[in-house]
Amino acid sequence: MSEERNGSRKGSGGGFGGRGPLGPGGMAMPVVKAKNFKGSLKRLLGYLKPYRMKLLFVFVMAILSTAFSIVSPKIMGKATTKLFEGIMLKYQQVPGARVDFDYILQILLILIGLYLFSAFFSYLQQYIMAGVAQRTVFDLRKDVNEKLTNLPLAFFDAHTHGEILSRVTNDVDNIGSTLQQSLTQLITSLVTIVGILIMMLTISPLMTLIAVVTLPLSFVVTVLIAKRSQKYFAAQQKELGTLNGHVEEMYTGHQIIKAFGREDESIDKFNETNEKLYQAGWKAQFISGIIFPLMNFISNIGYVLVCVVGGIFVLKHKIEIGDVQAFIQYSRQFNQPIMQMANIANIIQSTIASAERVFELLDEVEEKPEAENATVLQFPRGEVKFQQVDFGYREDVPLIENMNIDVKAGQTIAIVGPTGAGKTTLVNLLMRFYEISAGKILVDGVDIREMRRGELRSLFGMVLQDTWLFNGTIRDNIAYGRTAATEEEIVRAAQAAHADHFIRTLPEGYDTILNEEASNISQGQKQLLTIARAILADPAILILDEATSNVDTRTEVLIQRAMRTLMKGRTSFVIAHRLSTIREADLILVMNHGSIIEMGNHHELLATGGFYADLYQSQFTGGNSTSEAS
Repeated sequence: MSEERNGSRKGSGGGFGGRGPLGPGGMAMPVVKAKNFKGSLKRLLGYLKPYRMKLLFVFVMAILSTAFSIVSPKIMGKATTKLFEGIMLKYQQVPGARVDFDYILQILLILIGLYLFSAFFSYLQQYIMAGVAQRTVFDLRKDVNEKLTNLPLAFFDAHTHGEILSRVTNDVDNIGSTLQQSLTQLITSLVTIVGILIMMLTISPLMTLIAVVTLPLSFVVTVLIAKRSQKYFAAQQKELGTLNGHVEEMYTGHQIIKAFGREDESIDKFNETNEKLYQAGWKAQFISGIIFPLMNFISNIGYVLVCVVGGIFVLKHKIEIGDVQAFIQYSRQFNQPIMQMANIANIIQSTIASAERVFELLDEVEEKPEAENATVLQFPRGEVKFQQVDFGYREDVPLIENMNIDVKAGQTIAIVGPTGAGKTTLVNLLMRFYEISAGKILVDGVDIREMRRGELRSLFGMVLQDTWLFNGTIRDNIAYGRTAATEEEIVRAAQAAHADHFIRTLPEGYDTILNEEASNISQGQKQLLTIARAILADPAILILDEATSNVDTRTEVLIQRAMRTLMKGRTSFVIAHRLSTIREADLILVMNHGSIIEMGNHHELLATGGFYADLYQSQFTGGNSTSEAS
């Protein structure tokens, strides 16, 4: 099991992880912190700057909504006081004593009005903030998408697809949800704390002191328990990543496991890791679960003291009984926004870390700018020249040095050599996926750096060993390189690629929807569709990576025929693995360690008895020599 695979699942929330190892209220969840919190926060706020007036309105709405809800217990307390006074007067048998229900009704109507206003302002606040959050995320996604289109191939080679997708989707979604929910909660919590504190002080400063003094004790208890549970949550995440990685390996490689009879070892390893996850998980949840009972215990002590002191003050006529009721409500409400703020602080830390990862992507070095007065080839012929080209993936490690190639229009150039020789690198340089270190690459006499990348790449058609088809109809897949093609042109391209017959045997014909993996057609059929796509695009230069290694002999014949049709009259670069397929090439480039060590046609290279001859003969020894030689 690779370390990378294990690591990729830590904190992913996938597999057996569910929602992740959150303790009660999320208090003990390990938080990923940003390396530069202030810088990333300032940059994220820059995306909110165009909406500052809306944010100010949201802030005002939050204050009004919270203020109306905060005043309610105080007003309700007046109703309680009036009710208590009426009952006491009747108990004392005071003549004409009665409960003033008209006054109480007025209080109830005022409370209903306050709650309605509070709900209305809360709705406005959420509605506006949702728009601001989604628009901000829209801007962020737009910037990320534009950035990805301008990044060089080197970036994608250095980062896994999963890592890039995580930044584009998970991290951006995390930012959006925090802006939409946590930001308004933070504002509301702050206003609630300040408002409740003011209302409590207006009732009794001494009772406020008693209520507030329990907070530090609650905080200390929370911190001590959270620290103790933190190591178990970390262990839970580690074991979760290991377990998910092992499960994926077991199910993706179940045939190999069964073939070698290693089922028992796999099950034993699963049980061992599962037991470790169980031990870490229950300890983490148990320890973090103590937080709320202890906090409730401490809070209840505070309530008892408040009730005792409040009762004494009522007897001494310092405050009214309704004020005691209101104060108890306030003291119960006081802890909730504090807990919310502690949770939001963790969420904001995680959000800024997500923002930092997105900004790291946005700060990646882009491709070199396009030439201002770019050259456009009106009638491309397909001549290609490499003149003293140097290249290395790293500046201190040269891969290609002083490469010189002269390709005439319509020639077929085969590139052969062992793995890592630089065959694919040569093609990547030609299409300007990488920038050369020195020298020139010319197409029809024009330096490719003087052309726009889009114009340059439109000259090429590619048929690779790893086929790429998207989720859509067969018709759309064939027309991918030329969207304006007519139905007749699409059919002619399919016929030239020997794909028309199998397409028409499908239930929906050209309207057949290919799923994401295109698993509803065979590997050979996929390859025929990519060839039809290249034929329809009608490029001046072809790049062919031998595509017959994973297909049966009959399909291979069809693909070879289609490729010969495609190559006719075009400059073609063929990356060859089986040398029997390139014997008719006009020029064969033999590469090793980034250099062209031999050059010539098939017969010339065999006659020299060099590297190519050795490579060719090695493919025709053993039992498959007859089929290859034929």
